Amino acid sequence: MICVLLLAAGEAWESPALADLEGHPGVVVLKRCVDVDDLLAAVTSGQADVAVLSLDAPGLDPASVAHLRRHAVRPVAVTPARSDDLDAREHAQRLGITAVVGPGELHTLPTVVTTVEDVADTRGSVVDEVLLAPEPAASTGRVVVVWGPAGAPGRTTIATNLACEVARRRVGVVLADLDPYGGAVAQQLGILDEVSGLLSASRLAASGQLDERFPSVCRGIGEHLAVVTGLPRADRWREVRTAQVDQLLERARATGEVVVDTGFCLEDEAGTDLGGRPGRNALTLASLEQADEIVVVGAADPVGLARLARGLVDLRERAAGVPVRVVVNRMRGSIGWSEKDIAQMVEGFSRIAGLHFLPEDRPGVDRALVSGRPLGEIGDSALVQGLSGLADAIFPASVHHTERRRGWPGRRAR
Repeated sequence: MICVLLLAAGEAWESPALADLEGHPGVVVLKRCVDVDDLLAAVTSGQADVAVLSLDAPGLDPASVAHLRRHAVRPVAVTPARSDDLDAREHAQRLGITAVVGPGELHTLPTVVTTVEDVADTRGSVVDEVLLAPEPAASTGRVVVVWGPAGAPGRTTIATNLACEVARRRVGVVLADLDPYGGAVAQQLGILDEVSGLLSASRLAASGQLDERFPSVCRGIGEHLAVVTGLPRADRWREVRTAQVDQLLERARATGEVVVDTGFCLEDEAGTDLGGRPGRNALTLASLEQADEIVVVGAADPVGLARLARGLVDLRERAAGVPVRVVVNRMRGSIGWSEKDIAQMVEGFSRIAGLHFLPEDRPGVDRALVSGRPLGEIGDSALVQGLSGLADAIFPASVHHTERRRGWPGRRAR
């Protein structure tokens, strides 16, 4: 039995196509989707086998088709032109769709739906390889996602300075600001360009040009650090789809190591379970799904530690099987708890790959923020040494680069 999702986008062929599909004994139409976002949400259920799409559906792009294939859903396009029309074929190929049905061929749609694997094998092997084949292991970096609960425990500060420390070791690294509540990576590094790298990457992914134009969405800091700046305003999260985040991170990891700054919330908004548009927190959740390792940041105070404990429990349900490393930030003696006390509390809530304590250094952080520079450029301190040790643990391959070059890399004009 083939389970089908239907996205006609208001085209006249929807009713006859639906009748033909429902009349076939081997086909079940699971849902009629209202738009591309509804379709992308529906495929995550894992129940669909094929998606029948309008080739001209608004918002349909290569990232959306790649999202379908990642969930083992095979696309079939219906075009208002003839199926052998050159423009229609080129459009379908740019999207990564190989099975195309014209308006005079709707009676064949059930047959195409039930044999779409054969069509993909005979006519779309090259397209499928481009979409699905992973990068060679030798050129693939790791995606490290920095997350933490509400309360500003220092996610952005740690993500930014962790990436800068790796870059100081002459290791290529991409720092991506994917905080849907308004990113601050650009401000921390003194990047004054008002063009958002994240929004630019989203538009390029929608047009199928992200792979070749990826360098244009990054801002260079020295020779080894590339920054994808975040949302210029928090209300613009609607312009970025989950599939585009996936494509951005996959392209970034082909460049080198990847450090991602995310938001704090892990909740699914009301309506997303019903197949509506992806919610605001979809950027954070998509980042966690791509993560090779998660760095959880908590503040070293009673409120911060309570939030950290609850956050570890929530994260366990979202990122099962992904190594989790905990960073207790702003550690100070005035709290009255020792590192051993905090370690016992943390280990009681989650199995973790490592636990790190970073000392309070408010004057150093303030100077770095005012000057728009990493902490390591301000001067050596216990906090800088702690961040260096964190980089050693997360990116052990970068350790042998440390002695090759002293000092921080030069900075390009913004």
